[in-house]
Amino acid sequence: MLKSIKKEALLLLRDVGALIILFAMPLLLVVTITLLQDGAFKNISEQKTSILLVDNDKGKIANYIIQNFKGSAFDIKKELNNSPITEDTARKEVLQGNYLLAIVIPENLSNDLQTKVQTEVDIIINIFAGETTTSSYKTYSAKEICLYFDPTLQTSFKESVKSNIDKLLYQIENQFIYKTFESKLEESVKLPKTETLVTFREINPNMATAAIPNSTQHNVPGWALFAIFFITIPLSASIVKEKTQGTGLRLFTSPLPYWALLIAKIIIFLIISLLQFCLMVVIGVYVFPYLGLPILEVEGKLLSLLIVALASGLSAIGLGVLLGTLAKTQEQSAPLGATLTVLFAAIGGVWIPTFAMPHFMQLLSNISPMNWGLQAFYDILLRSGNLSSLFPKISALFLFFSSCILIAIYYDKTKRNI
Repeated sequence: MLKSIKKEALLLLRDVGALIILFAMPLLLVVTITLLQDGAFKNISEQKTSILLVDNDKGKIANYIIQNFKGSAFDIKKELNNSPITEDTARKEVLQGNYLLAIVIPENLSNDLQTKVQTEVDIIINIFAGETTTSSYKTYSAKEICLYFDPTLQTSFKESVKSNIDKLLYQIENQFIYKTFESKLEESVKLPKTETLVTFREINPNMATAAIPNSTQHNVPGWALFAIFFITIPLSASIVKEKTQGTGLRLFTSPLPYWALLIAKIIIFLIISLLQFCLMVVIGVYVFPYLGLPILEVEGKLLSLLIVALASGLSAIGLGVLLGTLAKTQEQSAPLGATLTVLFAAIGGVWIPTFAMPHFMQLLSNISPMNWGLQAFYDILLRSGNLSSLFPKISALFLFFSSCILIAIYYDKTKRNI
């Protein structure tokens, strides 16, 4: 058995291309993807997105909008090249993709809104005074605030912006009403200040304070799984190579059963998978902070993480053994292993989070062993999960490994008996 392990280790060490695939490629991917996603996250939450404001009103509303957008993710521009922005210029800038949004405020909006509020307040006061006539009430045609959106924006983003602007204008109208009522009172009478009673705060259900998952917590486990499952390519190729080069025939003449011959490969590639995971964790803990990325918090979680990595490594090994046993040539095993790895990653939530997928794809993601491993990692890193809560996912990974190995052994036994 020790000689078999030594043989597998030497074969793998001499295959420089396989080592590059197994170690260098995943490291490059996890660093690159995390940098990209972290930059996108900062673009939304920290950096300002410029939008254009065309102020045809020249009144108070534009100033209200600018004041209320301060501190948000948007930076409002009223001028381009030191000149006021026109509606035609704003439309062209958005159409060319230079800006995501342009807001066009119509003429006389502030004056008409103030006049309308003044009239309505006078009517209300007259009604309380016993005068019920409304003959002096003047109707006003609706004012349109035009919004020019970049054509590439999603409908959900557009609706969110429109909802926020509508809420903002509602608040502005309430302020106009409030100030108008206050102006009608005696100077010695002051109305209480209007302050927001209800606010929102996002809180992680497992913690007392807010804790939002970051790009490192999503990408390190995801791409570690991707790297682990890539061992299916060299593992299946190794099994096929033994069959095509005659080495397998000599091994089959030995008294050892097929499962015993597989143990050496399982041990070597399991060590490889754990090394891959540990290397990813080291990158997340010690290298990412120097790149300006969030650190991977693993204190008190290493044992649970290693158990999940062990189960994930076994499931990847089981798949590689099955492919190597079923395939007749490396031209069959290598593309199939790469395709299945990419497919499991795609539907498993490594590239696109499952919550962002259509309902059908969310259901389909449940068949991916990468999804089981990824959810187990998320339970540990984000949900403070313990071993008992991880048991269903770890059991599924072990069951996948066992099923693949049993099918491979049965197929090999059947093939030998023919």
